[in-house]
Amino acid sequence: MADTDVSIAAPGEGVTAPAPTFPELLSAFTRIGFLSFGGPAGQIALMHRELVEERGWVAEEDFLHALNFCHLLPGPEAQQLATWIGWRLAGVRGGLAAGLLFVIPGACIILALSVFYALAANLGWVAALFLGVKAAVLAIVVQALLRIARRALDTPMKKGLAATAFAGLFLFDLPFPLIVLGSGVIGMIIARTRPELLALKPAKGGGVLPPHPWRTTILSVLVWGAIWAAPMVLIAATLGQDHVLWKVGAFFSQLAIVTFGGAYAVLAYMAQEAVQGFGWLQAGEMADGLGLAETTPGPLILVTQFVGYLAAFRAPAPFTPLVAGLLGAGLTTWVTFAPCFLWIFAFAPWIDRLGNAVWLKGGLAAVTAAVVGVIANLTAWFALHVLFARVGEVQAGPLRFDWPELASFDWRAGLLAALAFALAFGAKSGVLRLLAVCAAGGLALGLLG
Repeated sequence: MADTDVSIAAPGEGVTAPAPTFPELLSAFTRIGFLSFGGPAGQIALMHRELVEERGWVAEEDFLHALNFCHLLPGPEAQQLATWIGWRLAGVRGGLAAGLLFVIPGACIILALSVFYALAANLGWVAALFLGVKAAVLAIVVQALLRIARRALDTPMKKGLAATAFAGLFLFDLPFPLIVLGSGVIGMIIARTRPELLALKPAKGGGVLPPHPWRTTILSVLVWGAIWAAPMVLIAATLGQDHVLWKVGAFFSQLAIVTFGGAYAVLAYMAQEAVQGFGWLQAGEMADGLGLAETTPGPLILVTQFVGYLAAFRAPAPFTPLVAGLLGAGLTTWVTFAPCFLWIFAFAPWIDRLGNAVWLKGGLAAVTAAVVGVIANLTAWFALHVLFARVGEVQAGPLRFDWPELASFDWRAGLLAALAFALAFGAKSGVLRLLAVCAAGGLALGLLG
């Protein structure tokens, strides 16, 4: 794309706005990368203000169409939307620049915090501070649950899917990928037979669709598939498939494929596998990681980097713990976000076709409904592990669920949780203020105790 002589449609109007030069694009997305707090809703609103309203680089209709498309993809939709906008404005190099700049500031900050956490987690004052963070995260997750439920559960069928997903995860310990994929299949079937059960609107017709971009898609899949796999091939050849780095890369590559519904949706599954399956970290540390991700810019899914760092830090051979942790964090970030570029570069040319696919919208609607049940399971999991020191597993026939030892109730955590809920739902405090006040409260209780 030329630097100055190309124009694009301004937001929702027939006028045009000058297309950005590449340095202008870099400057805009650097600003967005450092200011992208507040989860996907805040990040999408920020991009809309910066790129649609103020600069007029992307038309309103195109922005919303691309956002709907990104909702169909696994992974963080805000980062993928940034990548799409960069691709739309400046081709592949623009997509790379926008997508990377959206992630890099937050990834660097999370990495620094992960290094500090691994070195200082055993200090008493740090543990007390993070007790407050855990209580704040519990309130934040409940807020997310209620917000998403209000938006997503607008029909009885969707409410049934959410309840079924919660029961399957909490009471029967079904695998998270099975819940996501099964919901998607059910939604696709319903979309073809009874679309009104999912409140689906008929597809818009009449437009002339572009040619099938098979060549671009196949080339993108090959190139980005190779980029995605490259570090795993290197690890297999040098360290073997028994090494922690291979297990970290394989697990988070799998997670990247089923990450529908954002970080909250996959956190319980990630915690279950990382804590119980691999033993990489403790249950409470997962809440600490999400608390760190909430306080930094960028996608919340960067919490995976925290997990990857601790996993490698605690099984470092043949490296030092610090080097192993850095490798684990870098690998986790690589396999989490390389697929995002693959999805955008491979499927963005299909956006006009996929945007009108009712069966695909049905699958997404069902998955979104099921995600409410998934986040409800995450909320229950957090509450048990934040408020009680010991949580056991109950098995009765097909039922298999966690249950706390009531005598292990932590009164400090309960008091901080009450403070967090009062701030979140009573005072309507923002995330950063909520985390700061609860962290200070945890520190104060630790000093008193």
